[in-house]
Amino acid sequence: MPPHGNRTIVAALAITQTVGYGTLYYAFAVFLVPTAADLHTSTTAITGAYTAAVLASAALAVPVGRWLDRHGARTLMTLGSLLGALLLVAWSQVHTVAQLYAVQIGIGAASAASLYEAAFAVIIARHTARHRGGALLAVTVVAGFASTIFLPLTGWLTDHHGWRTTLLILAGIQATLTAPLHALVLRPGPHPATETWPGRHDPPASLRPVFADRGFWLLALAFTANTAAVAVATVHLVAALTSWGHPATFAATVAGLFGILSVTGRLVTSGLQHRFPTIPIVAAIFAVQAVAAGGLALTGRNTAAAIITVMGFGLGFGVATIAKPILLAERYDTRRYAIIAATLVVPMTVAKAAAPLAAAWLHTATGNYRGVFLTTAAVCATAALALAVVPGQRRR
Repeated sequence: MPPHGNRTIVAALAITQTVGYGTLYYAFAVFLVPTAADLHTSTTAITGAYTAAVLASAALAVPVGRWLDRHGARTLMTLGSLLGALLLVAWSQVHTVAQLYAVQIGIGAASAASLYEAAFAVIIARHTARHRGGALLAVTVVAGFASTIFLPLTGWLTDHHGWRTTLLILAGIQATLTAPLHALVLRPGPHPATETWPGRHDPPASLRPVFADRGFWLLALAFTANTAAVAVATVHLVAALTSWGHPATFAATVAGLFGILSVTGRLVTSGLQHRFPTIPIVAAIFAVQAVAAGGLALTGRNTAAAIITVMGFGLGFGVATIAKPILLAERYDTRRYAIIAATLVVPMTVAKAAAPLAAAWLHTATGNYRGVFLTTAAVCATAALALAVVPGQRRR
C-alpha cells in the first residue's frame, strides 16, 4: 500500500480502538455500582459478568485469529463494532443478572472481533518491519488515553442522565465512530504479506514449527505473567493503598497515573528499539516492575515511596501491548500472525480474569496486601527471566 493509505489506516484504528476500549471495556467500572443497585444484587455478582466477558473473548481468540489470517479484518471488525453498539443498547435494558451475563458474554465476543488483536493483525500485515513499530506506537499511544477520556465522560453522563441513558449515548458513539471507519478504511479480503518478494507466492508457513519453538512458549510465559501482574495492580492498588492508611482520593489519583505511565512506557520502549533489541528492553522493564511491586509491598505506607513505586510499576503497564506483536512478527511468518498471536492471547486473557480473584483470595487468607504485592513482584520477575532466556530470533 502507498504510505498515505497506511497512515489513513493507522489514524482510523487509533480512533476506533480508543472508542472501542472506552465504551466496551473501561466504562464497566463506572456502571458497576449503579447496575448492582438497580438489579438488587452485589457488586461481586456484577463483577462476575465482566469476568465472563473476558473469558468469552479468550475462548474466541483462536477462531478470530484464524478468520483474520484467511479473510482479513474488514468484515469481522465492522460486524464486531456493530455488535458492540447493539449490546450496549441491550445492556441498558437488562433487568436480571442472567440478562447482564448474556450481554457481557456478547461484549466479550465483540471485543475479540474489533479491538487490539484484530487491529494489530491489520498493522502487521500492512507494514514492513521498518514501519511496524511506529504504526503500533501511534495506535496504542492514542488508545492509551481511552480511560482518560471515557472514565470521566461516562461518570459525568451517569451523574446527569443515569446509567441506562448513558449506555445508549455510548452505543451511539460506538456505532458512529467505529463501524463506519472499519468498513470504509480497511481493505476487503486477506491481507497480503508485506515482506515477500514480487512474483513470489509461497504458501504460509506451517504452525507446527512455531509451537515446537521453545522461544514461543517462553514468550507465552513472559506475557502471561506480565498480564497477571498488571491485572492484580489494576484491581487491587486502590484498596491496598487505602488499607495502608492513605486517603481514598490519594489512592485513586495515584492509580490514575497508570494511564499516563502506560503511554510513557510505550514511548520509551519504542525509542530504545532504535538502539537495542526488543527482548532485553522489555525484560529490563519487567524487572523494574518486579522491584517496584516489591518496594510497594514493603514501603507502601509512605506517601513518597508509594508514588515512586507506582510510577516504576506503571512504566511497564502498556509495554507488552506494543512488544508482543513486534516480537511475533520478527520471529514468525507474518501471514500467520493472527492465529499465532491468538494462541498467546488465550492464556493471557485467562490470567487477566483469574489473577485478581487469586489475589483477593490471598488477601483474605493473609489479612493484608503485603503478600499480594510480594507475589506480584515474583510474577514480574518470572516474566523478566522468561524473556531473558528466549533463544535467538527465528527466521521465517
